Amino acid sequence: MEKKKNILPKLKIRKGDLVQVIAGDSKGKQGKIVEVLLKANRVVVEGANMVSRHTKPNAANPNGGIIKKEAALHVSNVMLVDAKTGKPTRVGKQKNAEGKFVRIAKKSGEEVKQ
Repeated sequence: MEKKKNILPKLKIRKGDLVQVIAGDSKGKQGKIVEVLLKANRVVVEGANMVSRHTKPNAANPNGGIIKKEAALHVSNVMLVDAKTGKPTRVGKQKNAEGKFVRIAKKSGEEVKQ
């Protein structure tokens, strides 16, 4: 019997993209994607979904205390921000002149650049 391979999802947003949060407590906030967690279908957005972490004293932080940091959001709760209009947009794929597939913003039809 063959082993079943774990197939990771193909997300339409990548690290470094400017996105807007469209649902949850951080709704309306914009920020860059810091990290993409493929297995969990989540992304970490700069300045959004801040949580408090209680840390013990260690070498990096000798006093310990409460640290604010970004928590992961589900990928369905963020939308790419269109560079031309500045509004959230869906993402599509299209072949360019060289025959390579590139991401395009559905709102303006322009190529998504990182």
